[in-house]
This record gives sequence, C-alpha cells and structure tokens, in this order.
Amino acid sequence: MADNPMDKRVIRTKRLIRDVFTELMGEIGFEAITVKELTTKADINRGTFYLHYKDKHDLLEQSKEQIITEINDILNIARHLTLEETLQYYSNYEPPPFLIKLFNYIYQNSSFMKVMLGPKGDPSFQVKMKEVFRIKMLANMEEKLTKEQMMVPPDCLSAYVTSAFLGVIQYWLESGMKESPRDMALALLKITYLGPFAVSGFFNNSKS
Repeated sequence: MADNPMDKRVIRTKRLIRDVFTELMGEIGFEAITVKELTTKADINRGTFYLHYKDKHDLLEQSKEQIITEINDILNIARHLTLEETLQYYSNYEPPPFLIKLFNYIYQNSSFMKVMLGPKGDPSFQVKMKEVFRIKMLANMEEKLTKEQMMVPPDCLSAYVTSAFLGVIQYWLESGMKESPRDMALALLKITYLGPFAVSGFFNNSKS
C-alpha cells in the first residue's frame, strides 16, 4: 500500500511548526511567543496552525507528550533483555541497543530537548522525564531481581540512577554534543555499572 502524501505533508508541517516554536522558546521564552509571530516565522498561515493545535499551550503539550511517549517506547526495549543478557552487555562494556537508541533519539531531537531542559524550558518536562526513567527502572528491577538481592532500597537506587541519566543527558546537550551517541551510551553504562568513584580513577590513586 502506497504512503499517503497528505500524511507526509502533515508530518512535515507539524515538524516545521515545532522547530520554529523551539527556536522562539530558546530566543524569547514561551510566555512571549504569539501564534502570529510563530506562523510568520514558519511562513505558514494561521489557519494551518489551528488545523493542528488549539493554541501555543496545546502545541507545547503535544510536543512534550510526543517526546515522552517515544522515549518511553525506547526504554521498554530494556525490559525484553534477560538478566544474563543485561549483565553480558555491561560486563563487556558494550552499550545495550536501547541505550544507543536513546542517545540517537536525543541527538535527533536535540534542539527541543535542549530548550525544554534548559533555563527557558518547562520544569514539568524534566519532572516527566525523571518519572519515566524512574518507573521503567523500577519495573525492570522488579522483573529481574528480588529485594533481598539489592544492597539499598529500590526507590533510593532508582532515584540515584534516574538523576544520573538525566544529568548526563543535560550535560551532553549543554556541552554541544561533542561525543557520539554511542560514546555517551558507553559513558553512562560505565558510570552506572562501575560507579562514579571507580570511573573517576579514584581507586587507582594512592598517596605515597
């Protein structure tokens, strides 16, 4: 069955609107944006905008929801790995597919992610991101491990790792994404698998 050209046109139009919206948020902040300014900059008429969104608030919510949903889908891949497969990836310092896919996705949507996680972004987006990471990690641990196997409470562990995930993502975005998605996936793997003290070389240093 052939692709519907109208569907592709809608996708392109919505992507254009989101890209211009993201650019304006980075320049002047959400509150200062008007639909008139957005449509003028995107070179579309206001009718086209209102065909897809009620207002700028609806545009923001739909954009956030799309990102959160797609990240959630990527994290679901981790749940299909067995404990043995997960340990094999980590012990071989080989980033599992879902982790590479996550950083590739962030790279592809970096403009929006950088603005939303930055000073002119929406704090609720960061909260939702952390919650997605937390829920997925807890579910993954509960499926593969028992509480007796854990050295710290699951909620405490998920809070630590969730903050680490988001912190590494923010660092990468803010520093200009000099490292490749795979390199970032590997760095995050080492931090979570070995711990911050080990990867810093702390244990290799000894006072004479």
